[in-house]
Formats: sequence, C-alpha cells, structure tokens
Amino acid sequence: MAIGVVNNSGSINAQNNLSRAQNSLNRSIERLSSGLKVNRGSDGPAALVISEKQRAQISGLKTAIDNADRAVSVVQTAEGALGEINSLLVKVRGLALDSANAGVNDEDALAANQAEIANALDTINRIANNTQFGTKKLLDGSAGKTGVASDSDVTFLKAGSAASAGTYAVNVTQTAERAVADAATDQTDVLAADETLTINGVNVTLNAGLDQAGVVSRINEFSGQTGVVARVDGTTTQLYTEDFGSGSSVSVISNVAAGATSSGFGTTAITDSGVDAGGTIGGNAATGSGAVLTGTAGASKDVAIRLAADGTDPTTSVTGGQGNVTVTDNSLTFQIGPNRNQTVNIAIDKVNPTGLGVGTANNQFNALDSIDVTSASKAQDSLEVIDKAINEISNMRGKLGAFQANTLESTASNLRATLENAVNAESVIRDTDFAQEISAFTNNQVLVQAGASVLSSANQSSQLVLSLLR
Repeated sequence: MAIGVVNNSGSINAQNNLSRAQNSLNRSIERLSSGLKVNRGSDGPAALVISEKQRAQISGLKTAIDNADRAVSVVQTAEGALGEINSLLVKVRGLALDSANAGVNDEDALAANQAEIANALDTINRIANNTQFGTKKLLDGSAGKTGVASDSDVTFLKAGSAASAGTYAVNVTQTAERAVADAATDQTDVLAADETLTINGVNVTLNAGLDQAGVVSRINEFSGQTGVVARVDGTTTQLYTEDFGSGSSVSVISNVAAGATSSGFGTTAITDSGVDAGGTIGGNAATGSGAVLTGTAGASKDVAIRLAADGTDPTTSVTGGQGNVTVTDNSLTFQIGPNRNQTVNIAIDKVNPTGLGVGTANNQFNALDSIDVTSASKAQDSLEVIDKAINEISNMRGKLGAFQANTLESTASNLRATLENAVNAESVIRDTDFAQEISAFTNNQVLVQAGASVLSSANQSSQLVLSLLR
C-alpha cells in the first residue's frame, strides 16, 4: 500500500467505526436512562405502532375502571335514598293498618294517622326531588323515562322499564265514571224538619230550614270523611265520589221520606259504583283503574296517564281522541369500556308519591299521593296502594343492586385483569431489558475507548513520511 500525506484512509475508517460505536453507546445510555428501548420511530417502527396502540388501550382501560367505580357511587347514592323511602313506606303501612282497626279508633285518631302519613309522603317527595349525584337528580324521574302529553286533559304519570321512547296517540273508548247518587225527589223548599243523611256510613245532620244550596253545602263539609261531593245538577241534588273507577262507591239513605221539603233522597238506600276508564295508547291495549290508563302491550307497555274530568260533567272523564303522549328515554349511560360504544344504561323510575302505586286495580286511590286513612274502608284500599308502592321500590332496589354487582363491579374486575395483561404486553414491546442493555452498554463503551485509541494511532501514521524525508 502506498504511503501518502494527502489522504489518510485508515483515520477515516477509524472515525467511522468510532462514530458507530459512539451512536450505539448513546442509544444504550438513552435506553438505560429512559427505561424504554423504543423512544422514537427509528428505534423500531413496527414496535412503536403496536406500542402506541397498546398505550391508548391502557389509558382507556384505566379511565373505564374509574368510570365504573364512579358509576357504582351513583347507584349506591340512589339505592341508599330508596332504602330510606322504603322505611318510610313501611311506617306508612303501619299507620294504615292502625286506621283499619275500626273497632278502636275514633275520628281524632284517624285524623292523626292521616296527618302523619301526609308528613311521611311529603318527606318521600322531598327525598325524590333532592337526591342527586353532583348536580344530576336521580329519583325525580329525570334519570329514567319522562313524558309529556300534548292535550291538557291528559297528565303523564310514569313510564316503566318496559316502555319504549316514542310518541303514542291516546284514545279513550270507555270514560271513567264516578259513583253517582241522585236524589229521588227534587228539593224545592226548605227542610221542614231535622234530617239525617247516612253517606257511606257517615251521619250528616241537616237542620230544619236549610234550602237546597244549604243542604249541598252541609254535605260538602263532610267530604273528607265520606269521599263524596254534592252539587245541584239542574234541579236535582246529586252526590258523586271524589274518585273515579270501580273502586269508588256511594251509598246514601235518609231517615226522612223523599219530598219537596226534605233532602229528597228518602228512606230507601241509593247506591252506585264508579267505572274504570278504557282505551288504547299508541294503538295498543291499555287497562284502566279509575281515570288512569296504563299500557299493557307493545311499545307503550307500562306508560301510565291520568284523564281529566269532562269539562261539562264532573262525574265522567274525557273521552275519544286525546292527543299524544311523548316518552323520552333519559336513562343513565355509563362508559365502562376502553372503546367506542362500550356503554351500559339503567333507568331509575320516578319515585315521587304521584308515581308510586299508580293504577291499582279496583281501588279508589290512583296513586300513593291520594291515599286516605280517615275511615276503615279507605284504610283498606290505602293498604293495597302502599303495598304496591313498597313492591315497586323493592324491585327498583333489586334492579340497582343487580346492576351494581353484575354489571359495574364485574366489569371493573374484568377491566383490571385486562389492564394487567395489556401493561405486560406493552412492557415486552417497549420496556428496556436492563440485563441485556447493560451488556450492550459495556461493550459499546469498550468499543468507543478502543476506537478513540486506534484513531489516535491512525492520525500518527502520516508522520512516517517525515522520517523518509530526513
């Protein structure tokens, strides 16, 4: 090989090898200091792509676990409030049972029980309206299925779990009717003598000298006990029950014969029972309980509405087509998976007294908010409504409990196992193997030191020319 001074190929070769060794050493230092063997795309393009996807999944799994844990907190908040409502309903049931004990209680005791029940129902209503997680209300119906009626004569009550969101036409084919008792004879003059009317077992004393308007006013003073309202229908004194449906009845008898100078009801008992409404909701069959219609089939199943009294006749409900009722599903949605659309839903029904015990068959009370225990017979009907409300609350608590245990907690447990495996997989791809990397670091360090020494020697080779020139 020729000896020259212009080009030093040996030095260039030593520089290249030293540069490669230095680069390898720098990569080893980076991997050891960062703990990752893939820090950029050039370190392993395929590994980087797979690893970044794994990282996205790991992040999603961690968030999904947090979401599931927070969802459990929401469910526990709702279930805790329902437990308190359940306790109040049990207390209300005890008061109704006490009122049903007709052989013991007087009017004052019954009134006291009714006042305590009213207070308990007010508390239930307050719990339903105020229970919330953050600012989200849970028990007032806004976390379940809500509805609105297009006709002012129809009131949306509730939509159960079987109901589907949609708009449903309301058609009343059978009007709800109140029980009605018309006087046998019109009262055209003042009462000639004192008279006693027995209305649904309650004695109402009418004093001599009362005209027809005075008789009506006197009867209405006892409406809270009799459940009956009086009015003048044309020229006839008419009594009708406050409640609609087959569960309501009226019985009236007087101790004075019917005549122009008496109330006109006479000494023969006049009785009547109400009639339940009938019709369809969204073209599907709906059963009536009083003036409440509840869907029994199809998409409108479990949709409950209340019909108003007819504007011209208070003893019957409205009839015919009554617009539409629109149901909206506001179920709580929880993202409990790391990917798109991995969600679960649960609807929490309205638990206000107006939404509990709705549509109890053959009962004078249409919902929990209307129960009355001021008489033994009313207490019996109230018990049936209360029992239905307790059953609804218990079922709701069971549904929430199953959702928490079988959906949320089980999913969270599975997510934790999946997260562990995903982290292990990402670690294999991206984490530094310190045992291997320390070995490579030591080797590269020696190569750098050796390369530097060889480069120094290569740079001295041109001095051989000087020795030849001497």
